[in-house]
Amino acid sequence: MAEAGQAAVRATRPPVLEIEGLKKHFPIKKGFLRRTHGHVLAVDGVSFTIGEGEALGLVGESGCGKSTVGRAILRLIEPTDGVIRIGGEDIRELSKRELKPFRRQMQIIFQDPYSSLNPRMSAGDIVGEPLSTHGIASGRKREEIVAKLFDRVGLSRAQMANFPHQFSGGQRQRIGIARALALNPKLIICDEPVSALDVSIQAQVINLLMDLQRDLGLSYLFISHNLSVVEHISQRIAVMYLGRIVEYADKTTIFTNPGHPYTEALLSAVPVPDPKIKRSKIVLQGDVPSPVKPPSGCHFHTRCPYAVDRCRSETPLLREIAPRQFVACHLR
Repeated sequence: MAEAGQAAVRATRPPVLEIEGLKKHFPIKKGFLRRTHGHVLAVDGVSFTIGEGEALGLVGESGCGKSTVGRAILRLIEPTDGVIRIGGEDIRELSKRELKPFRRQMQIIFQDPYSSLNPRMSAGDIVGEPLSTHGIASGRKREEIVAKLFDRVGLSRAQMANFPHQFSGGQRQRIGIARALALNPKLIICDEPVSALDVSIQAQVINLLMDLQRDLGLSYLFISHNLSVVEHISQRIAVMYLGRIVEYADKTTIFTNPGHPYTEALLSAVPVPDPKIKRSKIVLQGDVPSPVKPPSGCHFHTRCPYAVDRCRSETPLLREIAPRQFVACHLR
């Protein structure tokens, strides 16, 4: 009964994050006068939601716009268009001063655990910096909060005085996680947080993130190109191709009944640990088109083995083909 009551309360709350029609077009400037001669359509109309305590995996090939989506949500780069709601409030048009309270609700874990840390600051100062910036704690109080964060992520309090170069890659990423937790955020954007780590360390960091989600009720946008990792940590998955989401469903549906040809191709490339199981790989022909001049109609039609004339001229809408499974394909 208690669990049912909690679920009902969650259902009445707005999602932690709502994205509608998010776009990020980078201008291409040429010549002495630096005039704009075109745009890189890095993100071209992305929409999704993330509920309280939920992890959404965002997957796709390198260069499809995954990391740009994450940075645009946080407004580390300014979106070109779209709506970004945190707790039901649109933050896209807010000034830097108005945005500051929302910064506490959303944090990021970067891909490279070394370049994301200031080499001139001790680990304790790195984790404690957000507390000082937002005026939450200073002095002994800040030190005690940082010490508890070190305990939570599996680091020793004695390591607070060490500098980033004195830690291993996995330990540096734990520092990044502790820094992200410092302000008690509701949403953490994980931008390929384990791709730069050894496989054995990847498992430890993923398990840590799952434990934190369970204990603190965190919501994640987990960006990765590794479908196996995404399957382990996510409840729902969005598949991106050339700046657009082509499929959006729960992970069970994605892995057992993919609806888009691109999703099928991605899944066919995932290694199977059992040598007795034979999986036929789908080899896509050609290269990924340039986001400067993407193909007309469906962006995937130049590599899709099932493409028809309609795919070349008409852009498919993301529509529900089965309960809670959305696919942008004319053939479904």
